Amino acid sequence: MTATPGTLPLRTLTTALDAAALDGLSAATPADLLAPDAFCWLRRGEGLLGYGEIAQFSGTGPERFADAEQWWKELLEGALVRDPVRVPGTGPLAFGSFAFSKSSPHPSVLVIPELVVGFRDGTAWVTHLTVDGTVPTADSAHALLRGVLSNAAGSRSGTTPEPPAAGTVRSGALTEEQWKATVAEGVRAIGRGGLDKVVLARDVVANLEKPVSRVSILQRLVQLYGECWTYGVRGLVGATPEMLIKVDGTTAQARVLAGTLDRNDEPAGAVGFAASVLGGSAKQRQEHDFAVRSLTRQLAPFATDLSFPAEPFILELPNVWHLASDVTAELADFEGHLPTSLALVEALHPTAAVCGTPRENAGELILELEKMDRGPYAGPVGWLDGAGNGEWGIALRGAVLEDPFSVRLYAGAGIVEASDPESELAETWAKFRPMLQALGLHA
Repeated sequence: MTATPGTLPLRTLTTALDAAALDGLSAATPADLLAPDAFCWLRRGEGLLGYGEIAQFSGTGPERFADAEQWWKELLEGALVRDPVRVPGTGPLAFGSFAFSKSSPHPSVLVIPELVVGFRDGTAWVTHLTVDGTVPTADSAHALLRGVLSNAAGSRSGTTPEPPAAGTVRSGALTEEQWKATVAEGVRAIGRGGLDKVVLARDVVANLEKPVSRVSILQRLVQLYGECWTYGVRGLVGATPEMLIKVDGTTAQARVLAGTLDRNDEPAGAVGFAASVLGGSAKQRQEHDFAVRSLTRQLAPFATDLSFPAEPFILELPNVWHLASDVTAELADFEGHLPTSLALVEALHPTAAVCGTPRENAGELILELEKMDRGPYAGPVGWLDGAGNGEWGIALRGAVLEDPFSVRLYAGAGIVEASDPESELAETWAKFRPMLQALGLHA
């Protein structure tokens, strides 16, 4: 574990933004404010953007969540906070990304940006954070914002980001045939008993002729996948449709997805078609039921009231249809304290939607069969604030920018006893499609 909290306590100032008072901001959408290294959490024109880094936590292993939570709490103990806006995402804030596996060498991180720009329910704000003893002011926050606007303007490529030059896509750890054999082995393992579902992932590598533009990727994902949460934490980028946990005061929410249908060549009356195929498939319904029961079972000890629909709904995305269920919980107060979003992340991860059921058995089989380190893929990604609020998605439909010319994409499929390897392979290609589109490659 490494941590760089700075030599002095955290100091933050949040101030509401009058967009018209700042040149360039009044006509800008959040996606227009993306700069090359910006942290990103955007959906439906709302969310958070972060710029610069003033402190970070980095850790690995089974205690990575608890260690990050402790680091954050210690940093907050001496914090000087001025926050008249007081909505989730204002005041002290960190962006984070955590490795999927406790055995992964990939670092899990919490990073405190120097500047945060937020948008929620018609309110816009800016937060200036320091750990060097400097006391933020409204003037200092606005001066930083003007620098961000200038930097972002130089990175913009219009409302339709220009894709990079052509490239190629090759297999990663396993070829297609090897991965189908892995799926078959997963089906056999389920048939032997002790395992109901396992989620098996694969990777592919995109090699580009010109350096990839991180800004262009994020802008294109925001544009094409507005119903998803577009995320960017250092080299990890993507647009996830799945919310692991959102904490807003005393309420927690999650969106569970399991059950997928590719939208390529969809017929007329597609909504009814999707409802019939997904809702009428015993295999898809079983996969979804495992995921919902897994999440609610883990969330129940933290809740006084827990609700979810008896029937899933059909979530329509540009690339696929999903069976989806929204879960809501009123959080329980333990001796005057509510669980933070990060504490709930630790309790919930990994869900059956990205690991399997039972998750311990599924996790062991994943390590045996996938022949790769997932790194941050399918791990929690998002943000938390000083009040314990936060939004943590599951890092799906994403990729890791490994170097200026190479991007590693990940996708997985839920395997149950009725799974067919060829169909599961096709599902991974449907899930690769958002990132392939963002890269300007075939989709």
